[in-house]
Amino acid sequence: MASQPLRVLMVEDRAEDAELAIRELRRAELECQTERVDKADAFRRALVEFRPDIVLADYTVPGFGGMAALEILKTDAPTIPLIVVTGSLDEETAAECIKAGAADYVLKTNLIRLEPAINGAIAFSQSQADKLLAESALRISERRFRALVEESWDAIALFAGDGTILYGSPATTRLLGYELTEFVGRNAMELIYPDDRAGVLVRLQEVMAAPRARVHVAARVLHKNGTWRYLEGVFTNLLDDPSVGAIVNNYRDVTDRRILEEQVILSQKMEAIGRLAGGVAHDFNNILTAIGGYTDLLLADLPAGDHRRHDVEEIYQAAQRAAGLTHQLLAFSRRQVLQPKVINLNALVPDIEKMLRRLIGEDILLATVLHPHLGNVRADPGQLEQVIVNLAVNARDAMPDGGRLTIETRNVELDEVYATDHPSVKPGHYVMLAVTDTGVGMDEETKARIFEPFFTTKVRGKGTGLGLATVYGIVQQTGGHIWPYSEPGRGTTMRVYLPRVDDPADPIEHAGDVAPGVVGGTETILVVEDEAPVRAVTRQLLERNGYTVMEAADGPAALALVDGEAGGRHIDLLLTDVIMPGMSGRELADKLRARRPNVRVLFMSGYTDDAVVRHGMLEPGLAYLAKPFHPPALLRKVRGVLQNQSL
Repeated sequence: MASQPLRVLMVEDRAEDAELAIRELRRAELECQTERVDKADAFRRALVEFRPDIVLADYTVPGFGGMAALEILKTDAPTIPLIVVTGSLDEETAAECIKAGAADYVLKTNLIRLEPAINGAIAFSQSQADKLLAESALRISERRFRALVEESWDAIALFAGDGTILYGSPATTRLLGYELTEFVGRNAMELIYPDDRAGVLVRLQEVMAAPRARVHVAARVLHKNGTWRYLEGVFTNLLDDPSVGAIVNNYRDVTDRRILEEQVILSQKMEAIGRLAGGVAHDFNNILTAIGGYTDLLLADLPAGDHRRHDVEEIYQAAQRAAGLTHQLLAFSRRQVLQPKVINLNALVPDIEKMLRRLIGEDILLATVLHPHLGNVRADPGQLEQVIVNLAVNARDAMPDGGRLTIETRNVELDEVYATDHPSVKPGHYVMLAVTDTGVGMDEETKARIFEPFFTTKVRGKGTGLGLATVYGIVQQTGGHIWPYSEPGRGTTMRVYLPRVDDPADPIEHAGDVAPGVVGGTETILVVEDEAPVRAVTRQLLERNGYTVMEAADGPAALALVDGEAGGRHIDLLLTDVIMPGMSGRELADKLRARRPNVRVLFMSGYTDDAVVRHGMLEPGLAYLAKPFHPPALLRKVRGVLQNQSL
């Protein structure tokens, strides 16, 4: 029998924002029914008539809002979780929302988190409900308590003051794999993870200090299959109760929740640094565009033997390194502007194999195992190349004495069992890219931190800690997942899973594949850019290559120019920044096309993905150039747009 659709009640005064959330739920293939309200009385009525499973509430709704909805839920429907979905939320306010009882919060600029947040909130809500039920059952009669214990989804253990296990409920086998005959009689401390034993002993001493005392306890416990499971429980001192005469531990497996919490923490770190990166990216990229453009102009003017060329080239290389750092910051914070294509990884790997062999050195054997009938994925080819290169370089650094590096591709099916162990994964068809080394491997503590930005095990000066963080960000932004498999001394395998698509592969274009051709022209270009240095260097680059250039500092000035002295002049191309004061580049393009229907448009921006999306970018057919750009890239893009090509 099919499961019932999830009922989602939205507290949102903007219909378009609610529609964006609904689209994300559909994209995530989350079957649901939705209802939107923006008033308190409508919210109370919906709780009775619509009977939601979860509430998604904007933090700021005029006259109502997320916190007001949360207060109503506490009284009228305390078991229904609420997730704050808002355009912006500082960390202090977000913490207050969680402290007040919100299950999670999701930024409207990062709605890809909506599905895992909903799943986690519902799972946690159900978990809390089960826990309350189990605790209330402890207060009934001994006979009914015994019946409940035998059938409980949670597990119960009784042990003596020295830790000897006296009793285990049947749920023990489900949670930890042991038959009760294997479990009873052992000392509980034998099963506790070594680093957690001291904390458990402290909690045990606390509960034994007073009869009927209760304390919460959490620890990693050894499963019969050799893995460590996160358990949370409550110790109750019933040593003075003749019918029990033991410490009662009512516990459950919260491994999946802990994994989700760790992912949320990592996501929050990414968000914090991403906000920082986005805040500086625009100005920083404008500065780098000007530096790079002017150094190119200087190099073009200086003769080959001029001693000043070396100094200018050093400036250029420094700007390149700075641009690369910005690129990495935006990659791991998932704020890049991606240009996805349908691609086959088997076509991508051989193209970069020669470069990889140069990178890893002669003492490492590189092998590829490519599945002959590999499915396609939808991703940005350039970003996936960076994923492969970063993983290969990381593997090389793990094999200082040489070894073997294997790149493998394969079609895989991730089933419900895998998704249970990896809560962020949705079961389905995937393409796997695995990079395996025979290096030093990693312990559990290192594996838990490898995707954190700026975390590195290398000596100072040998690594920035951005490589794997960049890989993580690219894979997440592409809609995939990455998991490390490693043990100390036994090498590492990094497996990337990307959703498989049935569409045929698009041709992959590389910068090196584009014929030099003619990048100059005689057309007239209107350059609109609020940063004077960027506008000036762009004008020089275009004029040196034959173009006639008109310029304006913002949208209103550009329209005044077109309506005034340039009213009779033909304009072939509008080259405009996206984000400008007073009027966006998109709005300017629309107004100019109303006056000049045949004008072509090329947008440029130093802002990151979320800002560009808010201004209507990334639509099919729009020409876009990211800052900082190199003069050849600008000239090729301009030429391509004028010739109606996509470069």
